[in-house]
Amino acid sequence: MTPRVLNAADRGEGPYIRRFTPLQIILHILIIISFNGLVLTGLPLHFSSAPWASFMVTMVGGLQAAALIHRICAVITFGYFVTHVGSLVLSGRRRGFKRLLWGPESMVPQLRDLRDIVSQFKWFLGLGPRPQFERFSYMEKVDYLAVFWGVAVIGFSGLLLWFPAFFSRFLPGWIFNVATIIHGEEALLALSFIFTIHFFNVHLRPEKFPIDLVVFTGRATTAYLMEEHPLEYQRLADSGELDRRIAPPATRTNYILGITFGFAALAVGLFIIGLVLYAVIRG
Repeated sequence: MTPRVLNAADRGEGPYIRRFTPLQIILHILIIISFNGLVLTGLPLHFSSAPWASFMVTMVGGLQAAALIHRICAVITFGYFVTHVGSLVLSGRRRGFKRLLWGPESMVPQLRDLRDIVSQFKWFLGLGPRPQFERFSYMEKVDYLAVFWGVAVIGFSGLLLWFPAFFSRFLPGWIFNVATIIHGEEALLALSFIFTIHFFNVHLRPEKFPIDLVVFTGRATTAYLMEEHPLEYQRLADSGELDRRIAPPATRTNYILGITFGFAALAVGLFIIGLVLYAVIRG
């Protein structure tokens, strides 16, 4: 019997297959850092009457420091978003935009994803087999598209509030009231989704518990790939691409950094959800 290891992506038989590029790993780390920074500095304003709000502001160095950190994290957010879109354009020019948008490795929702959702619920109810996923499941596509939605809605409303003098030259005053509501409520929705549904799907469900480091190490065993993304594994094996993606195991340093950073991010997210629930229940 194969011993159970901490990292879900290490479980089962090897060899290791590279799933993410160094750029994708770096961008995901930037997402985590900037998102947590935005949440930690913005949440006290949204729940200003909560008993923990003033403590959180003090913890980050006061209101001015919180505002500065919030804006730095916003710049990081726009930076990784532009970088990612630029990488997509380059990939589309190199490999073809049709493949980027509709190929088996596309993050664009397709008809198959709707069928997978139905199959997933049938499987939950014991009415059918577990759906077989390609490189990205519908759950991962929802997570991915949520970033685009968040940067567009939360980001633009944040820019209005950051530069009100500029935007007030050609926008009516009531827009800023709407932007304030949208910015806060959409941010609350985003953190609630990330720290509950995303955390469960990626790390806390039984197959993944307690953590999945594939996005930090960029690699996973073939057994992991066959279980999580069997259609991708079969496609790569049939095309001969699988052999070209074989990679050595993560270095000890990479593994330790991934474990430390991953558990720290999990702890921060679960801590924040606890604070939100406390504030909501307390009223």
